[in-house]
Amino acid sequence: MMTRSVAATRSPLVLALDLGTSAVRAIVYDRWGRTVEGLASQVDYSLHTTADGGVEADPTAMVAALETVLDAVLARAGSRADQLVAVGFSMLVSNVLGIGAGGQPLTPVYTYADTRSAPAAAALRSRLNAHAVHQRTGAPLHASYLPARLLWLQQSEPEQFRRVVRWLSVGEYFYLQLFGEARASLSVASWTGLLNRQTLDWDHELLAAVGVSPTALSPLGDLHAPARGLRPAPAARWPALARVPWLLPVADGACNNIGAGCLSPARVALMIGTSGAMRVVLPDDSSMRVPAGLWLYRVDRRRALLGGATSEGGSLYAWLRATLRLNADDSALESALAALPPDSHGLTVLPFLAGERSQGWNDAARAAIVGLSLDTTPKAITRAGLEAVAYRFGLLFERLRPHLPPDATIIASGGALQHSPLWTQMFADVLARPVVLSGEPEASSRGAALLALEALSLLEELQMAPAALGRAFEPDPERHEIYVAAMGRQQALYQALFGPGRAEGEQSRSANEAFCF
Repeated sequence: MMTRSVAATRSPLVLALDLGTSAVRAIVYDRWGRTVEGLASQVDYSLHTTADGGVEADPTAMVAALETVLDAVLARAGSRADQLVAVGFSMLVSNVLGIGAGGQPLTPVYTYADTRSAPAAAALRSRLNAHAVHQRTGAPLHASYLPARLLWLQQSEPEQFRRVVRWLSVGEYFYLQLFGEARASLSVASWTGLLNRQTLDWDHELLAAVGVSPTALSPLGDLHAPARGLRPAPAARWPALARVPWLLPVADGACNNIGAGCLSPARVALMIGTSGAMRVVLPDDSSMRVPAGLWLYRVDRRRALLGGATSEGGSLYAWLRATLRLNADDSALESALAALPPDSHGLTVLPFLAGERSQGWNDAARAAIVGLSLDTTPKAITRAGLEAVAYRFGLLFERLRPHLPPDATIIASGGALQHSPLWTQMFADVLARPVVLSGEPEASSRGAALLALEALSLLEELQMAPAALGRAFEPDPERHEIYVAAMGRQQALYQALFGPGRAEGEQSRSANEAFCF
């Protein structure tokens, strides 16, 4: 990561907001995408989980966190705040809340990880042509997306559903407070599962299926048309930002690719944070067939994003450490896990603690561990879990491979990999490709800043601001062969529990019974 002192930095400067799953950040960048020393702020927060699969957040608390980081970074900037020319915004996506006629929240923020709409997703798959929907929107009919979530809310909370006058993301809700109006970027809209990628408009067939009018969603916009002119209260609070353009919120996954320098099929972004994803930027996608098991979203009107995502990532590692009471510090645990030979534990793990997204998109899938014995240790289970996540990305990479050049480079980011050389090496060995760590610890935030500079024509081409790179991990052929065999066992277990021909009720029951000895 390139950082410049305040004295050495020249204007223009861009402030980037980054609303993630566990923290909100505000970071100032210069015109080459380099952070300005000391001009950053972060507020941590937690999502609320429920026993029935809910994963929610308080919209008021999220907005308060955004306001807090803005206050802090502008106070630190002092007179340099006058050199800010734009605000970029990277945001977690596939989230939604409902507001009433007065603009007040009527619901929590429902996140992508909330699985309570799984029965509604199954109902939509039975009523609609799921393949046609996938091709039209780029997203499958799954509990992660808004079609299922809105149908579930209509059925489970009918009175509240009728009171909602608008459904929008938390980023749009924040902009509604700031500007009195809000638009959904094509990027954020594509992650809802409700955007028709051929027409770049809301998909009317899907909206009719879930009983929502297009007028109950935000108008659509793109990055070349930012929001401007803060309302009086926020303008008085942040005068330096009162007149500058605020880019519409962009999906964090798209920003991550841009910030990590993964701007074309020549560089594939691998991100393992709380969850995980593998993505590649492509030119305009309107005529492209969406590969089975993958999604096809938008960076903006000109660029598409092909890839897949998993609900498991660092969250699985954290769950294993907490549940198995592995209290060693990070370095000691890393050394202990590295001392175990690859796949030496005899375990086969399906890591679906929050259901499956890419590539099977099975809402009913749940985690399973097979092969436990009296000799199995907590550390062995943990290593098996980390390997299991890497295997899922091995499958994803095979789906992406036809759309990549033979020498495509894999660029890894996210705290889970940045802090675990062992896990990064596992990915290199499983993929049989070199994996290069990104040198940009805040790639999503940086991507938001670069997109703002590009939209304002302050950066002619994104390639003019190259991303920093870190350590490269070379694959080991012998370990790769071991992992290929283990991937085969994992796939056999998956097919036995969740393969074609098993009813969803049977799948769910099998998963619940699969913690086998």
